[in-house]
Formats: sequence, C-alpha cells, structure tokens
Amino acid sequence: MAGLVVVVNLVILLVAQLVLHRRPHVGMTSSLSPAVAALSDGSLFLFGAIAALVMSRIEHRKWGEYGLPARFAFRKHFWIGTLVGFLSISSSLLAIFALHGFHLAGIAIHGKTIVLATAAWTAAFVIVGLGEEFAFRGYLQFTLTTGMGFWPAAILLSALFGLAHAANPGESKFGLLSVVCFGLLFCLFLRRTGNLWWAVGFHAGWDWGQTFFYGVTDSGLAPYHNLFNSWFSGPQWLTGGTVGPEASIFTPMVLLIVGVLFSRVYRENRYEPLAR
Repeated sequence: MAGLVVVVNLVILLVAQLVLHRRPHVGMTSSLSPAVAALSDGSLFLFGAIAALVMSRIEHRKWGEYGLPARFAFRKHFWIGTLVGFLSISSSLLAIFALHGFHLAGIAIHGKTIVLATAAWTAAFVIVGLGEEFAFRGYLQFTLTTGMGFWPAAILLSALFGLAHAANPGESKFGLLSVVCFGLLFCLFLRRTGNLWWAVGFHAGWDWGQTFFYGVTDSGLAPYHNLFNSWFSGPQWLTGGTVGPEASIFTPMVLLIVGVLFSRVYRENRYEPLAR
C-alpha cells in the first residue's frame, strides 16, 4: 500500500512540476512574478498537504510528522534559515562580483511599489519554500526513509527535484546539478533539525534575495518588480549564463560551505523516522 502511494505521488509530483513550470510559448517573455510563483507552488503545497493528510489518517500519524509540525511554524529555525539563505546568495554574487562578473545598476522600483513588491515577493517565496520542500522532502521523504533509509531516499528525491526543474526556460545541465545540490543540502537540514522549517526558511531567503533583492534570473526566469537592476558579464562558468547564479561555479561551493558549517552546529540527528 505504502509503495503504491509513493509511486502515485511521484508521478503526480513530476507531472505537476512539469506543467506548472512549463516553457513559455514562442514570443512570450520568460519572467517570474509573485502571482505566478505563489499560484504554482501554492497549488503544489495544497495538493501535497491534502494527500499527506489523507495518508496520516490511514497510517495513524500526526500530519506534522511529515516535516512541518505546526508548533515550530515560523519560529527560530525558519528565521535562521531565511537569514542564512539570503547571506548565501549574497556570498555567491559577491564572489562573482569580485571577478567582475556581477554589476548592480541602481534601484529599479520606487515609492509605494517598493513596499508592495517587498510584501508580495516575501509572501510568494514563503509559499514557494513550503510547496517545494513539502513536495520533495515531506511525506515522500518520510515514507521512503522507513523503507530504504534516509540518504538513499534523499538522493532519489533530490535527483527528481533537479528533474522537475528541467522544464524551466534557459536551464542548463550545471544549473540542474546545482538544484540537486540544493536538494541534498535541504535533506541535511531536515535530518539534523527534525523538520523542514530550516529548509523552508533557507529556500525562501535564497530565492527572495536572488529574484527580488538583487534582481537576477532564477533558472532562466527574469524577475518582475525587483528591487535592484543588475547584469552579468563574463564566461558562463562564472555568471551562470541564461540560468543565473544558480549555474555559477560558486553556488555549489557556497552550498558546500553552508553544509559543513551547519553540520558543526547541528550535530545530532533529530529526524523522527531515524529515531524510531
């Protein structure tokens, strides 16, 4: 029964991701807005949450055991993760800047638009963090861990996480490899903290900084109503090319540093299926 549910969830997940992140038609601008981000990943989170709720009744578990316990919602782990996520994308762009590959060109929006855009992008990326983290590291990670072990499940789902981003316009092989690295790092956060709130915060902080604050492309998608105007110059290995900084050589380096430092601070495994 559990195996069948996992397979069905995986199929639905990949189809949903490919449809919601499909390539634009010819002539359309490859851009990302708060509404599009919130709608696509909000739908992903809603369907995943409902499916997990049904399974929690069948398996006689609390819904929060699948990674998002309400008692830890938007508390310390979330905010630390958010700050570290923003500092991480800032570090990656700083390294590119040091090699003359990244340039800021002033404020892009003004007046009330700054307030409205900040609020809209903040809400959107919290939804993105919730949707993608729960979809790839919530119920499926929990169930697969009980059957095949944590890291085999993490590697499988992180590979699928990368595959689900393959439909993004302008994506590259190295960019997809970085997405897999993100997935593995998020799994480390889950294993050591016991829930997804650190990962949700990091995910939201990175995307918020990348898309809204610095105004750079995210997996080939140009931002809408971003705070700063910016541009890249230089080889693709440095800047990430059409993908953006996620395909830069510095992003996996930054993620590795974050993983090492995180492991030194959070030393104990707290993920519940492992504790059992």
